Amino acid sequence: MLFDLDGTLLDTLEDLADSMNAALRQLGFPTHPVAAYRYFVGDGVVNLVTRALPEGDRGDATVAKAVALMRRIYGEHWADKTRPYPGIPELLDAVAGRGVKMAVLSNKPDDSTQLCVAKLLPRWRFHAVVGASAATPPKPDLAGVRTIVARLAVPTEQFIYLGDTNTDMATATAAGMFPVGALWGFRSADELRASGARALIEKPADLLGLL
Repeated sequence: MLFDLDGTLLDTLEDLADSMNAALRQLGFPTHPVAAYRYFVGDGVVNLVTRALPEGDRGDATVAKAVALMRRIYGEHWADKTRPYPGIPELLDAVAGRGVKMAVLSNKPDDSTQLCVAKLLPRWRFHAVVGASAATPPKPDLAGVRTIVARLAVPTEQFIYLGDTNTDMATATAAGMFPVGALWGFRSADELRASGARALIEKPADLLGLL
């Protein structure tokens, strides 16, 4: 079982939005409502920052400065409001209880991914936890998938991949995994279906029927 993190296991939206808005304010740019961040997040911090900046202020230097500021602020406030979604602890208990190997693949920077899993999901064993880094480009690049498949020693076609964005569905499809869309996350059923979801679930417990 391969899980996305933000929007799938953890409800991170408010902390991401609050941190990005704080960075924008410090740089003198307008902020955005929390709901807008559903479409800004999901493809890594550089894309988040680029989408949040005004169209005329997306030069490399401005993006780099905003990324550094966002990462500093988020590093201090990432756990203010972030929690597992309702039903996720019970789902992880059930999956682990069936002896299914579990892993996490996120487009968050790897250090943030490791911290989130260690602090907010400490009860469960994940055989691999992988975030974005110089060696692992963000999804839909398959480098992270290859790392996880090698560590778990399970063929890709035996993985269920649960995620909440078009990027997750495209990644799962390209890897030959079974893509499942989480409807409690950041994107719509239409987007998930159009991006390759082979099943859509409304609550975490629904995943157990697919095992």
